[in-house]
Amino acid sequence: MAYFRAVASSEKLVSLGPQGRLVVPARFRRELGLEEGSTLAVTSDGRRLILEPRAEVLRRVRVRYSKLPKGTRLSSELIADRREEARRESDR
Repeated sequence: MAYFRAVASSEKLVSLGPQGRLVVPARFRRELGLEEGSTLAVTSDGRRLILEPRAEVLRRVRVRYSKLPKGTRLSSELIADRREEARRESDR
C-alpha cells in the first residue's frame, strides 16, 4: 500500500497544449535539473511516454558499452554482420 501512496503523491496531471506541447511541472524540472532549452529524449513503450534528460541517456549508454573489451569496434562488427547477411541472401 505504501508503494501506491508514493506513486500517487509523485504523480502530477498535465494537459497537452497546442501542437502537442507539454509543460513539465516545476517540481520535476528542479528534481531533474532541467532548464529552458534542456534537451530531452522521448521514447514510448507503447503505453507510456518516457521523457529523460539527454545527459542521462548518454550516461546510461556509456555505462553499458564501457564493459566491452578494449579495442572492440561495434561498427566493424555491425558491418561484418551485414556483409555476412548479404552473402547468405545472395546464396539463396
